[in-house]
Amino acid sequence: MTLTPPKPIRSDRRFIMSGGKSGIILLRRNYFRSVDYWLVIPILLLSLIGIYVLNKVLSSGFDDYPSILYRQAAAAVLGMAIALFICLIDTHFLKAIGWIIYIASILLLLLVFVDSFSMVDQWGADSWLNLPFIGTFQPSEIAKIGMIIVTAYYLEAIKNKEITIVKGFMFISLVDGLPLLMILRQPDFGTAMVIIFALMCMIFIWGIKYRYLFLGISAVIVGVIPILWNFVFTSIQKSRILSFVFAGSDPKGEYNLIQAKKAIASGGLIGNRTGEVVNVPVKWADFIYTAISEHMGFIGTTMVVILAFFFLTRSIYVASKASQKSYTYTVIGLAGAFAFHFIESMGMSVGLLPITGIPLPFISLGGSALLVNFISFGIILNISMERSIERN
Repeated sequence: MTLTPPKPIRSDRRFIMSGGKSGIILLRRNYFRSVDYWLVIPILLLSLIGIYVLNKVLSSGFDDYPSILYRQAAAAVLGMAIALFICLIDTHFLKAIGWIIYIASILLLLLVFVDSFSMVDQWGADSWLNLPFIGTFQPSEIAKIGMIIVTAYYLEAIKNKEITIVKGFMFISLVDGLPLLMILRQPDFGTAMVIIFALMCMIFIWGIKYRYLFLGISAVIVGVIPILWNFVFTSIQKSRILSFVFAGSDPKGEYNLIQAKKAIASGGLIGNRTGEVVNVPVKWADFIYTAISEHMGFIGTTMVVILAFFFLTRSIYVASKASQKSYTYTVIGLAGAFAFHFIESMGMSVGLLPITGIPLPFISLGGSALLVNFISFGIILNISMERSIERN
């Protein structure tokens, strides 16, 4: 009598989700066991800090308060649910998802130029769409995710010698160059810098030689920046850069920074308890870090820095343990985008970096941007769980 050995139990999500009732039980057990709470907890705390600070800011001067706060809270809850749902998708589908997001973002970026909706007078750029049931939405935000995922698989193909370096980087230049040109045309230089920084992080981890990196940076400084200055930057962007380089040269142009510093200083150790708030333009979005200091003091701002640092370092750890190179590059790219947002938003509020329209992730007001942040977070969490599920 020949005994047939039992088939080994696979732990990937495709097997679990096809196993009927027993598969559902196994999925539930492995799912909550495999969730990377070292990633989840910092994001939850940042979101709660955001809701608390926005409640303080929006309660004075906003006509649609508290409904606008409720929408932000609902977006945070929905975003976390989307992130956890993304974790149910097997990582083998990540490449297809990346291409779907990329193609959809290209179509949306094209729609920005032909629709009748514009916010140039308010923000100096035509970067938004006004979509039914969603409201204002910035397609360049979702484009970041698609570009990072697609680029990650090209970098993996080059690394595995499936395509040559020349051919691979030609594809990468075409894939990333098209949306970047459209974003710069809006013009949205802040988002373009985020994308470029994320791509540079991915290429650095991929293994570019230092001399090529320095040559590329030098070429940007010598060749690209003069072109941007003369043909892309608006007068407002030029004024912000000059005010940063030559502090005190333009008091009118430095008004936002002066007010931001006053608000940060008024917070003290535990927050301003006098009831008198400092008027900072766009305090609910770009300068939300000043509101954190104003209402939570040095303790609150330090907490945000620690939570952001912990989330980013954990993401780097997840990238280092990923089972495929494409997953590593994807996590590094998304973490690089988050890092740029955190560093630039905090740095510009204290005068260490030029002022740009960069919100603070998971804290600044904006439901659609918050959902996009949670989608990026969900992809990082998915890749982290992939390793844990296989191990369990």
